[in-house]
Amino acid sequence: MLHLLEKAKAMILIIASNKDPASINIKNQIISLYNFEKTNETFHENPVFQKTVESKAVKLVTVNTELIHTQNITSHFAPTLIIFISRHSSQSGIPTLSVHTPGNLTNQAEKGGLPNQISISPASAMKEALREMQFQKEEKQLAYKVSYECTHHGPSLNTPTMFTELGSTPKQWNDQKAAEAVAHATIAATKTHTAYPAAIGIGGPHYNEKFTKIALTTPTAFGHIIPKYLTAKTDVNMLKQCAEKTVEKIERVLLDWKGIKSEDKEKLVETINSTGLKMEKV
Repeated sequence: MLHLLEKAKAMILIIASNKDPASINIKNQIISLYNFEKTNETFHENPVFQKTVESKAVKLVTVNTELIHTQNITSHFAPTLIIFISRHSSQSGIPTLSVHTPGNLTNQAEKGGLPNQISISPASAMKEALREMQFQKEEKQLAYKVSYECTHHGPSLNTPTMFTELGSTPKQWNDQKAAEAVAHATIAATKTHTAYPAAIGIGGPHYNEKFTKIALTTPTAFGHIIPKYLTAKTDVNMLKQCAEKTVEKIERVLLDWKGIKSEDKEKLVETINSTGLKMEKV
């Protein structure tokens, strides 16, 4: 590493990984589409690119590790927003354009980050990325699913942090039209002007179609999303952390009611009521 960026300068940080083919394809699309310029700075011995986007300084850096293992990234940079551009993997292999906040909702940290620690969620920026993904899907006639993912994997950062992802197999990771769509969505997130009314989502699968539809058709933006398989482990402390670690003021908790196990509902409602957050079933 030849040079570390000055922490005093407020900026947005986009992070790619040399270990991730989708990440590199998205990165190259961003550089090409938005005329990012190579600077004389390096990070992990890789060139740093920069662009001013609507008066905001945006840095594009590349790491030599997996993105989920960048827990110490804020030791080198002090951005106002971090966007990781990444591949997405799933056993279903469904072509997917997705967005989510990283962090660990339980005491497990097998995929990076810290136990019981989530990153700060930029709900409005994620909503803008999601909307742009939907627009690009329609504009480019991409046979892809656009979706929120629940909060999961590392890193766990005290900085507004999000992932924009391309999945779910090597075929999609190397789809240049889809990589272009994620590139546009990533830049859309850097342009966020509106602070949308924000909510926590609880229930349903890892990819929640209900919450995605709400975000695409109403003013509501989602920050942290807790899936069905973790509702039984959700306590007051984690729910408060989800509310506190969101850029926007959390207005309410939206429950995918049919997507919550019957045996978990009573305890979950009690937990939400004890936080003082408003609750709404969808």
